[in-house]
Amino acid sequence: MNRKFITALGALVVLATSTAASSDCDDGKDRRVRITNDTSYSLVQLYGSNVGADDWEEDVLGSRVLKPGQSVTVNFDDGSCYCHFDFKAVFSDGTSTIKRRYDVCNGTGWRIHE
Repeated sequence: MNRKFITALGALVVLATSTAASSDCDDGKDRRVRITNDTSYSLVQLYGSNVGADDWEEDVLGSRVLKPGQSVTVNFDDGSCYCHFDFKAVFSDGTSTIKRRYDVCNGTGWRIHE
């Protein structure tokens, strides 16, 4: 894998983890999810919002891109203590896919297929 990409992903995970550390939820549940892009297009935006939210939260990838075959682990602990999240993935060809009510407390990964 590209060394710059690995460094960028590491920074993303550290940022997500440090944000979670300051959250109000201390139920001890691990809300980290491994996202795997098993499509033929780059994943350019990734949103994860707890099911109680009215809108999509910020893009957790930021300026980063998840190329076909690549994975990233994201901590979705937003301090709400929710375990169920909706995910939205947006691809380089303009298409998107949504996964509803994913259990981030008990699930380990979302493998995105075409």
